[in-house]
Amino acid sequence: MLGAVSFAIWWGPLASSFALALRDEQYTHILLIAPISVALTVLDWKLPEPSSVLSGSIGSSLLVGAVLLTSLVRWNVVALPVDVQLSANMLAFVVWWIAAFVLCFGTGAFRRALFPLCFLFWLVPFPGFVLEPIVSWLQRGSAASAHLLFAAAGVPVEQRGMLLHIPGLTLEVAPECSSIRSSLILVVTTMVLAQLLLRSPWRRAVVIAVAIPLSVAKNGLRIFTLGMLATRVDRSFLTGRLHRQGGIVFFLIALAAIFLLIWIARCGEEKPGIGARKASRESIEN
Repeated sequence: MLGAVSFAIWWGPLASSFALALRDEQYTHILLIAPISVALTVLDWKLPEPSSVLSGSIGSSLLVGAVLLTSLVRWNVVALPVDVQLSANMLAFVVWWIAAFVLCFGTGAFRRALFPLCFLFWLVPFPGFVLEPIVSWLQRGSAASAHLLFAAAGVPVEQRGMLLHIPGLTLEVAPECSSIRSSLILVVTTMVLAQLLLRSPWRRAVVIAVAIPLSVAKNGLRIFTLGMLATRVDRSFLTGRLHRQGGIVFFLIALAAIFLLIWIARCGEEKPGIGARKASRESIEN
């Protein structure tokens, strides 16, 4: 019932968000969020405990907050840009769904499903004032990492803003070259893999944190590779398939690095039951 009500209230923002994800690569990750959240919830599902008074009060408060937020936006109580209105409406939608989950299944089930439920916040499109600094940071980071790679390879390089000058070629790291789509998908994928494959919260946090600079490094590697191929092999690489569609290659390289990091982190985690067996043996010996 609560789910049907949510679709009735937020159908417009939902349709706008998914349309945005289909036409703008900066929001492609939105298409992945709901299926992943549902799959993670089902994967770790257990029979819920009866709802308590606490569950009812928390869930009801969140429902009221979601309705209040979307009402403020729709009644133009505060004048907001269109993109901010969409973000606020989707934020209210996600809060409503979390509230509905708490009301239906209780706080115990909410704690067990905390990650997939909070993962739904990725459904909220970044407004322009948030997205623009991210793209700018990715640009600067990509240019700086490519500069370091050229220097490490012994190629004379000079950086002026977003321009990289190497012998015979000037490369510009434009906003379109920031790889915002693959960077966001890399972070989202890393969050899911860390949740599934690691038990330690701090190890999960470390792996996710590493994914952020790694997303910049893989884009710098892409710029470096294109520059080297264009100057050493054929300039057609600047306009060829590697330039237009090669992002997946460097995404997979970064993903392989994430898997390696997770494997290293797993090696440091104690296998389930070992600690209990050790303690049991020690108590028997004593």
